[in-house]
Amino acid sequence: MEYAKLGNSGIVVSRLCVGCMSFGDPASKMHAWTLNPQESEDIIKHALSLGINFFDTANCYSAGTSEEYLGRAIKNNAARDKVVLATKVYFNDGKLSKEAIPREVEGSLKRLGTDYIDLLIIHRFDYDTPIEETMGALHKVVQSGKVRAIGASAMYGYQFMNMQHAAKMNGWTKFVSMQNHYNLLYREDERELIPICDEQNVARTPYSPLAAGRLARPNWSADTMRSRTDVVAKGKYDKTQDSDMEIVRRVSELAEKKGVTMTQTALAWQFAKGVVSPIIGATKAKYFDDAAGSFDVKLTPQDIEYLEEAYVPHKVVGAL
Repeated sequence: MEYAKLGNSGIVVSRLCVGCMSFGDPASKMHAWTLNPQESEDIIKHALSLGINFFDTANCYSAGTSEEYLGRAIKNNAARDKVVLATKVYFNDGKLSKEAIPREVEGSLKRLGTDYIDLLIIHRFDYDTPIEETMGALHKVVQSGKVRAIGASAMYGYQFMNMQHAAKMNGWTKFVSMQNHYNLLYREDERELIPICDEQNVARTPYSPLAAGRLARPNWSADTMRSRTDVVAKGKYDKTQDSDMEIVRRVSELAEKKGVTMTQTALAWQFAKGVVSPIIGATKAKYFDDAAGSFDVKLTPQDIEYLEEAYVPHKVVGAL
C-alpha cells in the first residue's frame, strides 16, 4: 500500500479509500444492495489487512447505519488512531447552517462510536446558507477538537474558491481535500476545480473512479443487484453510453495489452492525474485486492493520451 498526506494537513492516508456507501441496512430504502453488519466488517477487516487506513462514509448513508457498521468494525479490528475516518454533512435538516453542522457532528460521533472525526466533508455546496456562516461553523467544530480537518465535495470551482477565500480572510480552517466526481468517463472538473485544488495543495479523493463499475468490465452493464437497481449511477452514465463505450473499449484493450485488469488501468490513470486517494466502493473483498494492484501499473504519456482522446464534453453531474 502507498500513503500520502491529505493536502496541507498532517493526516496520512492510504492511497485507496474504502467507500462505505456499500454498508448499511437496506431497510433504510437508500439502496437495496448494501451489506449487513457482518458482511461490512468482513470487507473492512480485509481492507485493513491490505494496509488501507482511510474510510469514507456519510451521515445520510442508509439512514446513518453505514456509520454505525463502520464504527463497530473499526472498534473490533483496529486501534482508533491507526485509521482515518471521514464522514459528511449536508443531506440533513438545515444543510450547512450553524445549527446543523454541530448537531450532525454529534450524531456522527455517536454512530461511529468515537470522540473525534478525522475528516468532516461538506457533501454539497449549500445555496441556502451564507458561506461565512458555514465556514465559521466548520471552524468551530475543528476548534472543539471533535473534527481534525475539513474537506469539500461536488461543487463548482468558483464556489470552492469563495469558501476557501472566506476561511482565509477570517482566519478560519480551510479545506484540505476535495471529493469530486472524476473518472475517465467524466472529466469536466479538469476545466476549473482540479486546477484550483492543485494550486492550493488540496488533496483530491474522487468518488466513482470506476464510473460505478463501467470502467472495470468490457460490458456496460452487469447482472448484479447494484447494476440493476442503482438509479443514481444510471442517471450519471447511461445517457452518454454510446460515446463513452469507446473509452471503455480502450481501457479494456490497454489492460489486456499490459496483462492487468481494467480496474487497475483506470486507477493507474487516476494516480497519473495527481489523485491522492480514490474512493473505492465495493461489496466484495476481492475488489480491493484488484484495486491494490493498480500501484504496479505504470502508464506512459502515450497510454494516457490514448485513453483520453476519445472523450467528449459532458453535462455537469454532481456539482448541482
